[in-house]
Amino acid sequence: AKTDAKALDSAIEELTTIAAQRAQVRKATKSIASFKLREGMAVGAKVTLRGARMYEFLDRLVAVALPRIRDFRGLNPRSFDGRGNFSLGVREQIIFPEIDYDSVQSVRGFDVTITTTAKTDEQALALLKSLGLPFAGSEPGRDI
Repeated sequence: AKTDAKALDSAIEELTTIAAQRAQVRKATKSIASFKLREGMAVGAKVTLRGARMYEFLDRLVAVALPRIRDFRGLNPRSFDGRGNFSLGVREQIIFPEIDYDSVQSVRGFDVTITTTAKTDEQALALLKSLGLPFAGSEPGRDI
């Protein structure tokens, strides 16, 4: 992003298309000489979804995007942080049908963090399973 402003603009547009909400530009909080990074330089983008848009995104992620991943065997149930939040990495943005494959300049990945009000990982796992997230080692319709 620091060498090519068009790459960051493209990433922001793709993230905005996927999330159906404008992405925020994230800037470096401090300078790091070894990365040739200066404080205040744009380094990425983020979107925070709440309410109906969040549920729409989760539905598209579970029903459309995750099944399009090659060799997908389920989400890792060990990806919880100990406080009931779950994170997963998406290697290619093109698994979302909103992204036109021909207009993609480079394949980018991004992280999705699902923040819950659950106090433990077990409660969060039960919640996310009930929302339909496919975890590895569990079969659909089977209890924990």
